[in-house]
Amino acid sequence: MSDSTLLRFAARAALATATAGSLVALGSLPASAATDPALRPPKATKGPCHYTATPDDPAVRRVPLPPDPWRTPTRTVVATLETNHGRIGLTLNAAKAPCTVQSFVHLAKHGFYDFTGCHRLTAYDRLKVLQCGDPGFTGEGGPGYKYKDELPTDLPPWPGDTTGTRKTYARGVLAMANAGPDTNGSQFFLVYGDSGLPPNYTVFGTVNAAGLAALDRIAAGGIQPTPDGPTPPVDGKPVLPAKIRHAKVWH
Repeated sequence: MSDSTLLRFAARAALATATAGSLVALGSLPASAATDPALRPPKATKGPCHYTATPDDPAVRRVPLPPDPWRTPTRTVVATLETNHGRIGLTLNAAKAPCTVQSFVHLAKHGFYDFTGCHRLTAYDRLKVLQCGDPGFTGEGGPGYKYKDELPTDLPPWPGDTTGTRKTYARGVLAMANAGPDTNGSQFFLVYGDSGLPPNYTVFGTVNAAGLAALDRIAAGGIQPTPDGPTPPVDGKPVLPAKIRHAKVWH
């Protein structure tokens, strides 16, 4: 499996992104576009994060576009995921990833993550994550909008990688899954073991010790096998269901 496919959350999300990206500004469209919704560019916020609706990839749960103030907040935010394996505490770093943190806080406040499940657990040598954030539990769902990457520039190199293309997403990192450049939505992954990836995934926080203990319990339960998959399985739904009962944000 290539690096570019390791953390994709939806093939159709990528298609939606390509479609949206082909639209030009309203001022360049023919006059008919002003009255034909199918020809209008997607709705987007006017601030620096430029959250953009994805009409071809609608929300699994309807939420408005996040707030997008011109002066983006940079204060640290504390959040918790109340799960069936205990509380996972998160520290969100808005100084490094303000648009991502704003979106996560917005979705949490609107109950987008409540009563959802983490649909993917991986156990590769260089990818050990639990992926969550799709209320549809398919790996294809999102919030009905996308926004830009805020990629890390300070990750250490992955040991043994002489090409310099892989970086270390260390145990305890919280990062966004995506379907390609600038396609962030609602899905995120929690790293329970050091992982080596290209720095193509926005890091926006860390997991606390109690949260890591919960992740370890989920990982120890293993991954559901698939008919054509390897034994033991290394990528799929966790054997122990990982359910987010409530996501809460503490400013």
